[in-house]
Amino acid sequence: MPCSPAKARVLLREKKAKVRQRTPFTIQLTIATGESKQNITLGQDAGYRHVGLSATTEKAELFASETELRHDIPDLLATRLAMRHNRRQRKTRYRAPRFNNRVHNRKKGWLAPSVEHRIDSHIRLIENVCRLLPVTKIMVETASFDIQAIRNPDISGLQYQQGEQLGFWNVREYVLWRDGHKCQHCKGKSKDPILNVHHLESRKTGGDSPNNLVTLCGTCHKAYHAGQIDLNFKRRRSMRSEASMGIMRWALFNRLKEIHLDKTVKSTYGFFTKYTRIKHGIEKTHCADAFCITGNLNAKRLPDYLLQKQVRKHNRQTHKMTIGKGGVRKRQQAPYQVFGFRLFDKVRLGNREGFIFGRRSKGCFDIRKITGERITEVTYRKLKLVEPRKSFLIVVCPLDSL
Repeated sequence: MPCSPAKARVLLREKKAKVRQRTPFTIQLTIATGESKQNITLGQDAGYRHVGLSATTEKAELFASETELRHDIPDLLATRLAMRHNRRQRKTRYRAPRFNNRVHNRKKGWLAPSVEHRIDSHIRLIENVCRLLPVTKIMVETASFDIQAIRNPDISGLQYQQGEQLGFWNVREYVLWRDGHKCQHCKGKSKDPILNVHHLESRKTGGDSPNNLVTLCGTCHKAYHAGQIDLNFKRRRSMRSEASMGIMRWALFNRLKEIHLDKTVKSTYGFFTKYTRIKHGIEKTHCADAFCITGNLNAKRLPDYLLQKQVRKHNRQTHKMTIGKGGVRKRQQAPYQVFGFRLFDKVRLGNREGFIFGRRSKGCFDIRKITGERITEVTYRKLKLVEPRKSFLIVVCPLDSL
């Protein structure tokens, strides 16, 4: 359990404890004690991009954090798919697509890789807290979204079964009908009879949903891709985050119950959290929502919290995407370590701390804050390693900065 800094220094000096980790600073006793454990409730505010965590007892808050998750999984998977298609079409050794070796053909309950990664990240954050504190109860806020009601608040009854594409053969036919079979840029002034369906965002990131498509004539379509005209259209609201949260809500809850059989695992809903937060006059943050989820509202809150950012562990790409002069495709030549430092290591430069966001083989490093704000570019001789890189970058921030 937490203790005062003075007591921690005494325990470390007398060799009765050892340092477990630096951020958050944690010590572990090396002697047996007869103290009983307190009931600790861990609340998690699940989210698509941000996750809030708070561990409390009836008297005090012991842990508080806010984590920014990765959101580059769909882009990386789409890039990998394009590279594999390219390899199969080149005049190289032929590798036939193995459609019978797909995961969803072998195992029921398959989830999209981006959703699966998000569930694993939520569970990993809970596991990190359980390694530090003897948590006895876990509360998770799950959310269900009525996507059709968000788009059309007046929807009811049979209309839920009759979507916007009812009666159309495919998405292209629906988009052409929606736009009146007319170019949305020139409004038919080009007199071009050929109509194309254009992606506002790339298919890699935006998909083929109707809110990402617009009708353009062949003339305007070619002119846009040639950089001769600009389009003033914006994609309509995407429901990717709501759909992802709706898919993962029960999968996350059921997996936590299977993993933590010795703990009480319960779920709550967002409207309960909102009511509790407004009733007690608590500010709207992810940490505050997690604190309300724990139910120990009389506990004294911490003056600071942990700001975490999830980063990619490895880049297994063998060669670079771009081809250099002479038609040579270079290899990814970044070494594992450069003068003892790796990417995303936490380092100290004078009285400032930051993370390595870029490096060169000659020993020049790009040092930035956890938010990506650049601090400086400096040589390795002026850096001191504070913590080796992890999948979650961590800094301590005052609660007033939220």
